[in-house]
Amino acid sequence: MRREAAAMSMSVEQPLWRALTAYRALTAVYAVAIAVVARDSYERPQVAFGYLAVLLVWTLATLPRFTGAARCTRPFLAVDTGLALAGILLTPLADGAGRHAADGPTLPSIWTAGAVLACALKGGWRWAAAASTLVGAANLAQRGEASPNTLHNVLLVWVAAIAIGYVVEVARASERTLARALEIQAATRERERLARDIHDGVLQVLAMVQRRGTAVGGEAAELGRLAGEQEAALRRLITQGPVPEPRTAAGPDAAPEDDTRPQDLMALLGRYADARVTLSGPGTLVELAPHAARETAAAVGAALDNVRTHVGPGARAWVLVEDEPDQVLVSVRDEGPGIPEGRLAEAAEEGRLGVAQSIRGRLRDLGGTAELVSVPGQGTEVELTVPKQDQGGGEAATGRRYPARTGEGTQ
Repeated sequence: MRREAAAMSMSVEQPLWRALTAYRALTAVYAVAIAVVARDSYERPQVAFGYLAVLLVWTLATLPRFTGAARCTRPFLAVDTGLALAGILLTPLADGAGRHAADGPTLPSIWTAGAVLACALKGGWRWAAAASTLVGAANLAQRGEASPNTLHNVLLVWVAAIAIGYVVEVARASERTLARALEIQAATRERERLARDIHDGVLQVLAMVQRRGTAVGGEAAELGRLAGEQEAALRRLITQGPVPEPRTAAGPDAAPEDDTRPQDLMALLGRYADARVTLSGPGTLVELAPHAARETAAAVGAALDNVRTHVGPGARAWVLVEDEPDQVLVSVRDEGPGIPEGRLAEAAEEGRLGVAQSIRGRLRDLGGTAELVSVPGQGTEVELTVPKQDQGGGEAATGRRYPARTGEGTQ
């Protein structure tokens, strides 16, 4: 935990801000030193030393600002960059004509790079490109011509500032990713701790109530059944986390029409799992297009309704999800007596379209298939195959919606 706290408190930007603070102070002293050495060559020394006095005072007074990005506001950086530009443009006025023609340094000299780097650390490569472009334009304007030396210096500052700004953006993104990973790790550890405590107490009590209630029978059996359902739901919660609730009240197959993000099929099927329905699948997300995920979940719900209606309310069922590279396979198996031969055709003639439409129709519109394997006396298995690639089916293509789960016999 101490290592995690240290990682959270450490910022990759802080060393850069500290280095920039030292750079500004040293380069301000350097600019003054150059002016003192070359004082006899200035045509108007009062302009040069007046500007450098302002530059030195500004640099020393603003050193506390460069402790982090929060205190370097946009107006402050605009003034700081403006001071650098003013020094560059004042150089021809203060400098001797001969020294200026010989490509001598500007009044702020390399202090100018500090202003550009501050923009890079604050706003990334875009701010760095803007600031370095202004500085380069000012250098070219004060020279009056694009000499090789001037072009070299301008290009060097421009490339270096953009590179540093880009590195800062990458470092910030990595820092956010690390912080998120540490949060998830801490949440996982807390969940594991709660899971141990719950397992040692609540889950064992619920399991005991289920066993005792089933053994006693009568009203106690119903209490045992409810305890079993709560045990299964609680166990799923502490191992997988909460199942996201639908955002509308229209049921598991409803979602906002403009939601185009992939949905996790396991999360949608999780609401069907209880003491009688066992859900198994991969430990990772099983993502499908939103419409495909909702229709598949609705088809599974219709199959489970058939189990409850035709096998019995206490019948066991098993849902297995397999995530393959190009398709998702879902099987729903029960422990019932199976479907007699010809029963499905009779149900369709009677208008009971649970298998024909709620299951097979949905899968057909998704470009998939639904197969029923039933052996008398050995139960029934519904096998759903859902392609991951949208093939233009579904509600958007057909304009149809199939009956949702009704709770009554739908075979």
